[in-house]
Amino acid sequence: MTDDDPAPDEETVTVVEITDELDLHTFRPSDLGELIPDYLDEAAARGFSEVRIIHGKGTGALRRSVHALLDRHPRVESYRLGDEKRGAWGATLVRLKP
Repeated sequence: MTDDDPAPDEETVTVVEITDELDLHTFRPSDLGELIPDYLDEAAARGFSEVRIIHGKGTGALRRSVHALLDRHPRVESYRLGDEKRGAWGATLVRLKP
């Protein structure tokens, strides 16, 4: 272990740049319960009125998890699947409340 390596019991924190797009391909599904609400709060605080969450097409399990979180989040006005130019059913476009 070097000085740059975290200790075995330390948790590694991933810093996510807040833009109008969140690509979930690099995250574990177990992270979504904290990641998505925190992302939506920060995106709204930065003035975004719409964001795109990329969950991929796959079996649809990740999409359903994302939509369940969106259904419960107070800052979400509405959401829909992307169009052909914005990810189709592999992405969800989220309209945030002002």
